[in-house]
Amino acid sequence: MISGKVVSSDKEVVDFATVYLKGTNYGSSTNEKGIYHLYAPAGEYTLVVSAIGYTTVEKNIELKSGERMKENVTIAPQITELDEVTVTTSGVSRVNKSAFNAVAIDAKNLHNSTQSLSDALTKVPGLKLREAGGVGSDIVLSLDGFTGKHIKLFIDGVPQEGVGSSFGLNNIPINFADRIEVYRGVVPVGFGTDALGGVINIVTNKSRRSWFLDASYSYASFNTHKSYVNFGKTLKNGFTYEINAFQNYSDNSYYVNTPVEEFYEGGGSSINTDKIERVKRFHDNYHNEAVIGKVGFVDKKWADRFMIGVAYSRMYKEIQTGVVQKVVFGEKYRKGNSLMPSLEYRKRNVFVKNLDVALTLNYNRNFTNNVDTATYRYNWRGEKISQKGRKGEQSYQDIRSNNDNWNTTFTANYHIGTIHTFTLNHVMNAFHRENKNSVTVDESNTIAKQTRKNITGLSYRLMPSEHWNLSVFGKSYNQFNAGPVSASTSGTDNYVRLKNTVSSMGYGVAGTYFILSGLQAKLSYEKAYRLPTNEELFGDEDLELGKIGLKPEKSDNLNLNLSYNQQFGKHGLYVEGGLIYRNTSDYIYRSIETTSNRSYGSYSNYGSVETKGYNISARYSYSHWVSVGGNFTQMDVRDHVKTTQTGQESLTYGARMPNLPYRFANSDVSFYWRNLWKKGNTLIVTYDNLYVYSFPLYSEVLGAVETKEIVPTQFSHNLAITYSLKKGRYNVSFECKNFTNERLYDNFSLQKAGRAFYGKVRVYFGGR
Repeated sequence: MISGKVVSSDKEVVDFATVYLKGTNYGSSTNEKGIYHLYAPAGEYTLVVSAIGYTTVEKNIELKSGERMKENVTIAPQITELDEVTVTTSGVSRVNKSAFNAVAIDAKNLHNSTQSLSDALTKVPGLKLREAGGVGSDIVLSLDGFTGKHIKLFIDGVPQEGVGSSFGLNNIPINFADRIEVYRGVVPVGFGTDALGGVINIVTNKSRRSWFLDASYSYASFNTHKSYVNFGKTLKNGFTYEINAFQNYSDNSYYVNTPVEEFYEGGGSSINTDKIERVKRFHDNYHNEAVIGKVGFVDKKWADRFMIGVAYSRMYKEIQTGVVQKVVFGEKYRKGNSLMPSLEYRKRNVFVKNLDVALTLNYNRNFTNNVDTATYRYNWRGEKISQKGRKGEQSYQDIRSNNDNWNTTFTANYHIGTIHTFTLNHVMNAFHRENKNSVTVDESNTIAKQTRKNITGLSYRLMPSEHWNLSVFGKSYNQFNAGPVSASTSGTDNYVRLKNTVSSMGYGVAGTYFILSGLQAKLSYEKAYRLPTNEELFGDEDLELGKIGLKPEKSDNLNLNLSYNQQFGKHGLYVEGGLIYRNTSDYIYRSIETTSNRSYGSYSNYGSVETKGYNISARYSYSHWVSVGGNFTQMDVRDHVKTTQTGQESLTYGARMPNLPYRFANSDVSFYWRNLWKKGNTLIVTYDNLYVYSFPLYSEVLGAVETKEIVPTQFSHNLAITYSLKKGRYNVSFECKNFTNERLYDNFSLQKAGRAFYGKVRVYFGGR
């Protein structure tokens, strides 16, 4: 046997590299740690090591009978310098070069910034981040015309449904991630997901490291504090432990521009929508704390990785507005906590040679308490008026929701030589919620809310050479739902337990071909399904209304992508363009519903929606001194229902789906001064911007033109300065976001923060 480790010339492990003996059928591939094992008869051979994005290496070796040989190999990247989105570390390069329409962000280049994971995603072509407010607010991702629940979040390949808001993309610090993978549209079977729009996978650092410590603290406008610490160690015998902890706190006391309701003596009120005032948010405090501990073993005979973990988090959030900005609250709040034990097991060559398995298990007990018991009504100046016997600003409640989430993910890969790979994946997710309202009696709370979801996928990948590969796959979807529905005409009483079961089959194909050196084409198609989420089925017991009868979405997804990546001496060039087509039926659409003069988010199936669009991006770099680039996205998401259920021609056929940004762009430029003032020190100055063209809040073809509500065109600018000392051991950063103080809006015209300043200090010790 011959074994060893494959690393790049910059000491990064190279996973999924092909290792074989030239002129024979004996071969293998490296695992996520760059390790390979290869068995062959005794004799003299030429060992060949190749990987996409790297130069091929050949070595003469001699295998002797009964002996084990160790041969480490170093290979050099074909591209030596690229930007923070398309880089040459092994995991990032593998994702960018895969057959799927995917891009990977090297998060390590952003660890000195004050960004969250969601901020880092804004540079991905076709992706738009939509926030409802400041720190801790709800976020919605829009990717290639799909939005919200169409896009699934994973951490190390494990789905993050029901883990609590503390582990949302806008709360997790960028230092938590080693890289961020974004799959647009068609998704590999290995994720076992029902995403229509795509997948975001947060990949943490799993390399074997000696003792290390990564700690940071940042302070920002609106009394915002964020801190992070990560430390751990791996002993020689393989025993390893790691602790991650982070917190976020903010008053979110920024100014907004809005009409203000006038209160009069005697209890009357009125609002002049034409009179706009500048007022400060006064009831939007947010904080969350989270700690994740893991302990286990790596590189043992019985397991490549075996880890037992537990995560605990808690949060408190004052709620300033409803789903639209004209609704303002002064006492309403939400709090909660979550406890999640987990287990992870990975092993290569288990039972038989070339069979690799991965198993993850986790259980999450999540408690959420929504409190709305105020006897007053507030306006944007913080003034209040008695509600004259009515209780609750939105709905009178002190409701505790106990949410139980179980998740199991199993993946098996079987390799036949270096050409053929079969993958089997199964994901089981179960959810159970019980509610108790301590201030009112609600008949619906006596009935538990449940879902069980099983998704099984099987794929085959053919990779006869480095120049092309092809994957075909099929998926089976099954979901059971149960919850309360009203059997009365009023819809507010006589609740019964409704059950339904849905099942579907999907399939797809993805291929890539390197036309020339650096010129890559990708084409993928999927008949995809998306099962309704817990929030869409049951709401959040507060501002979102669920609908248990929602049907799964069905969609034909087609992606075509062409990219060129080349180095010309000190000049680096990357250009990419993609075409997207989606034809979706039973589209799950979020709208605003008003009941008893209160507004809620609600979900419904919409007959048919067609999406056509494209995105282009480019980047140029010169040596180690400058990097400049940007991207542009145009997406047409249109109503595709020709006739209504009564047989009449639909008035909205061909119109844009409302409240979706369809044209946006961003660009950035970074300058690097290396060895500034002292060897090993680096100064980085970065400017970036984001442009969003105006889009309608409601249907663009219904209603009078003068009354249409439009989210205006926005163009924001940011500036960041980072100075690193002693090769990154000590770091300090200063940032100014939205330095021109533009008015920025998002979901249903909720205004975001204006000009804000950030500062961060970070230290890093130990192995990387």
